[in-house]
Amino acid sequence: MTIDPLKAANPIPQFPAGFLWGVSTSAHQIEGAADEREQSVWDAFTAEPGRVKDGSTAAVACDHYHRYAEDVALLAGLGVDAYRFSISWPRVNSPKGLDFYDRLVDELLTAGVRPVPTLFHWDLPVTLDWLERDTAARFAEYVSVVAERLGDRVKKWITLNEPAEHTLLGHALGAHAPGKQLLFDALPVAHHQLLAHGLAVRALRAAGANDIGIANSHGPTWPASEETADVEAAGFYDLLLNRLFADPLLLGQYPEGLGELMPGDVEADLKVISEPVDWYGVNYYAPTRVGAPQGEDIEFGGLTIPAELPFSVRQIEGVPVTDFGWPVVPAGLTELLTTFRDRYGDRLPPVVITENGCSYEGIDDQDRIAYLDGHIRALHDAVEAGVDVRGYFVWSLLDNFEWAEGYERRFGLVHVDYETQKRTPKASYDWFRDVLRTQR
Repeated sequence: MTIDPLKAANPIPQFPAGFLWGVSTSAHQIEGAADEREQSVWDAFTAEPGRVKDGSTAAVACDHYHRYAEDVALLAGLGVDAYRFSISWPRVNSPKGLDFYDRLVDELLTAGVRPVPTLFHWDLPVTLDWLERDTAARFAEYVSVVAERLGDRVKKWITLNEPAEHTLLGHALGAHAPGKQLLFDALPVAHHQLLAHGLAVRALRAAGANDIGIANSHGPTWPASEETADVEAAGFYDLLLNRLFADPLLLGQYPEGLGELMPGDVEADLKVISEPVDWYGVNYYAPTRVGAPQGEDIEFGGLTIPAELPFSVRQIEGVPVTDFGWPVVPAGLTELLTTFRDRYGDRLPPVVITENGCSYEGIDDQDRIAYLDGHIRALHDAVEAGVDVRGYFVWSLLDNFEWAEGYERRFGLVHVDYETQKRTPKASYDWFRDVLRTQR
């Protein structure tokens, strides 16, 4: 059943004129054609038994590399303003890699959809390592190559996707590629990614770009209780997952005590890291409830939280959860954005929600409709509260390879049969299409 916003008793409020509506994907999760590019850290990771829950890889994924025209037609039918996709660094390193993105960008523009590429979405070439400072310089070189080829048609850019998760899951806990379990010794990975972002901003500016952002993952951190130990643990978690990746970009400094843990000439690096961006991207999924450590490893959301960390992650009681087990808290998005406005003031540029979505099974996905409806309304509440929000991107256009979960989670507005590659728009696709029509 499709919900018609025009007939709904309480239609979604109107957003400001010029508000950007879109959907997001990433290269490794949908492109496939792995034999037509260099290997990434994710190829090496998924080749190791036990790393991915269903034992799958992204060698074929959604075969978007060969079916991109069909997927652009779905975008056109949806009626989005923009499409956020990522460019695979390992593919660009291959002889015909940029040719694919040439074709994709041209197809999007012909369909009237603005291309918004992310230049790094976790698929690092297998020969590189974010623990090494030189990777940041190599990233800037790659960005220059891409900008020279596509900059005449691409006008809006994203440097990095979720450096927090790539640091935590890939290098501290070992749940994602490259599978390292360094805990706090992973902090150089955070610093080098932030440095790469700043160098990329400079490279894009040199190529004439003037609409540049980053996609950082953020969410409110709620203490498990009012006890001092829980409040302090929540504050530390917030520092690691929110302020560690926002303060250097927006304030030009690390939170107190963290700068001295970073490698290199940190003061000089911060001048690069804090190169001004034109907008700030936020990926939002849920708040996190955090308490003091409990003296043992904790299984949470498919992750093992080691006992030696100075916090523990707890369940949020009394709220619905997605099929992934993630809490559904739309008001957390309003809270996050108003907190950022108050924390950073005029140092916070206009905000774009670069990801928001949920995992549910089924084609008649009423739970996804309810989730998106609630979060779009919560976003409007933030606008009404004075936060300068300029856009919203749903994650994701297609069901896809969901990293260490393999193909067991479905985030798409479009169902993908991975055996036949048949695309079937879900009820949420029709619903979002109708919402976009009413917004215009």
